[in-house]
Amino acid sequence: MPAPTATPPTPGVFAPGSTRPANLLGGLSPAAFMRRHWQKRPLLIRQAVPGIAPIVPRAQLFELAAREDVESRLIVHGQRGWTMKRGPQARRALPAVSRRGWTLLVQGLDLHLDAARELLSWFRFVPDARLDDLMVSWASDGGGVGPHVDSYDVFLLQVQGRRRWRIGPVDDASLEPDVPLKILSRFVPDQEWLLEPGDMLYLPPGWGHDGVAEGECMTCSIGFRAAGRDELATEVLQRVIEAVDPDGEDPLYRDPSQPATDAPGQVPPRLQAFAADAVQRLLRDPAALACALGELLSEPKPSVWFDAGEPLDAPQAVRLDRRTRMMYDDRHVFINGDSFRAAGRDARLMRLLADERCLALADVARLSDDAFELLGQWAHAGWVRAVHET
Repeated sequence: MPAPTATPPTPGVFAPGSTRPANLLGGLSPAAFMRRHWQKRPLLIRQAVPGIAPIVPRAQLFELAAREDVESRLIVHGQRGWTMKRGPQARRALPAVSRRGWTLLVQGLDLHLDAARELLSWFRFVPDARLDDLMVSWASDGGGVGPHVDSYDVFLLQVQGRRRWRIGPVDDASLEPDVPLKILSRFVPDQEWLLEPGDMLYLPPGWGHDGVAEGECMTCSIGFRAAGRDELATEVLQRVIEAVDPDGEDPLYRDPSQPATDAPGQVPPRLQAFAADAVQRLLRDPAALACALGELLSEPKPSVWFDAGEPLDAPQAVRLDRRTRMMYDDRHVFINGDSFRAAGRDARLMRLLADERCLALADVARLSDDAFELLGQWAHAGWVRAVHET
């Protein structure tokens, strides 16, 4: 299968390279937005991105939905109710553009288009550990996915046409029966707006919302990861367990004072205490837990893969591949599910690469030999790309 490639800008289509729009948050600074609205209350921003254009033409969006490496859903609402089909979506199987009431959702466009990655980067005032992906919803007139509630934060940026949004707190989470979507059956909105191109709506988790296209429209959804507590604990502990050295010292359970028993089926309390202490020993290692968490958060989605690149023969400016997830903590650098210890100047430069997603030639030249060799390995794996500075 050929690797996903960036598409040259098309007239009327968003092109990468632009900076964060000044009015993206309605005149609020990122700090003020996070303090007043993040996970608290909705915010409607008129002309958050004046002059916005779609990040992808309709025809190319349909082509992407036909690919096996692109996640998509086709949702149709008609006289027979709701239907949903997961991708890939053959173009000939899509309804006619003129047909009312259908929606195509294409997930994770930031993995496939540089323009989508660039737009997503505007929202990096939220930690990358929380930033998930960019989804595009194309809808014919009357199209939508029904009133629903999300468990994560979302920015809904209108990029083409118009969509009417009704929102409100959810007092009754009952769902419509026998429907392939989680549609609220008793949704009572208390606010309603018609969004034009450039308008954006932020919704915190738990707010019901229903968006219906008025004419053909396209909406970008910027979503955020929200792992459950038990899910996160399970994943982190699994990684901690996998990191245990199988060849390390492993004291055996000993019970020299075990008396003869007349209840052989009973688990000895001392063995229970031994097992509990073994588990606690793993949990008492904060460095291991932090390392496991960083590896988990930087792990790409299962559908993501990289083409091998070329190693760096000499210092060059570099940028992260658009699919690469890179983070760090006080001791480690994490990239695509792997962890590396870093300290001193190398750590500062690797953190700069994670924050800026690029590193200038002068900074690459300052890396130690070991760190530069590691960067070369990442380039060979396709995680990092060399760029030519002008």
